[in-house]
Amino acid sequence: MSCAVQIYIGDSHSLKDKRQVLNSLKARIRNRFNAAVAEVDDHALWQRAVLGVAVVSSAVEHCDEMLTKIVNFVEGDPRVHILDYQMEVH
Repeated sequence: MSCAVQIYIGDSHSLKDKRQVLNSLKARIRNRFNAAVAEVDDHALWQRAVLGVAVVSSAVEHCDEMLTKIVNFVEGDPRVHILDYQMEVH
């Protein structure tokens, strides 16, 4: 199961600022949830990013629960604001 999370980074004034926030957020997601995460769109924009997150399990309910926790975790980060997210079962 995967999730695309569109985020806004209001305090970012350069690509370097954006990368610092994203690298920190991606590392925290990997460490806390053992999920695969990468920036998948809006690479050249300073204040926007799309993070792709993937989790694997034999139970769809477990994947859904994990992705919901990850979205809530991102939402709790004061450096970013979630604009939208979409979950997909593969």
